[in-house]
Amino acid sequence: MESILEIKDLGKNFGGFTALSGVNLAIRQGERLGLIGPNGSGKTTLINCISGALRNDHGQIQFKGESISHLPAHTRTKRGIARSFQLPRPFRSMTVAENLMVPLAYVGGVSGSKARKQALEILAEMGLADKADTSSASLSQVELRKMELARAMAAKPQLLISDEAMAGLSGSEVDDVLDILIKLNKSGITIIMIEHIMHAVMRFSERLVCLDAGQIICDGDPQTVVANPQVHRAYLGD
Repeated sequence: MESILEIKDLGKNFGGFTALSGVNLAIRQGERLGLIGPNGSGKTTLINCISGALRNDHGQIQFKGESISHLPAHTRTKRGIARSFQLPRPFRSMTVAENLMVPLAYVGGVSGSKARKQALEILAEMGLADKADTSSASLSQVELRKMELARAMAAKPQLLISDEAMAGLSGSEVDDVLDILIKLNKSGITIIMIEHIMHAVMRFSERLVCLDAGQIICDGDPQTVVANPQVHRAYLGD
């Protein structure tokens, strides 16, 4: 399958600190990619460069065959890249449905009853249909995580970056969110998932990439990657 995202010789520095160096990565259309690595390995910097929160200093990022390295984050969102955040920050004065109507209006130009209808459809996919008219400030932790994914989906992405959507959740809640991500992928959305819960990573990922010190140290099928001695030393604690 053709690549939806291609990263070529990507580099990012913060003063004298090199956060990313020579990162090359191609992600296929429809793929489920797991991204792992120790704290400080460059995972967040990489997804910030992909989403446009940061500009890379070197190299190129291509999305659907076109360079996006020069584009601001909001334009990349409109092109089809969405991201959910580890710490959800909803509009607390709005209902859950209204939180989704904001990206629906911004990205798709949909408003009014049409936007509400689409918001309700997305919430139903997330298991939040009964929370549509609830204040977002009253949601539980797992409900906030689901709403964060729902807001990302309201931008109608072709590529979704899930940033530790399961951190701090119970076992059953992790399975619930994982089921949602797999279902979204089966609907045709390419997903990059950053996660530290290894059983979730292994169940989700068709392919696994491990970063360490700003470089990719292993890229392959999950079983091969977790068996790699370098990955064990850098991330799995052996």
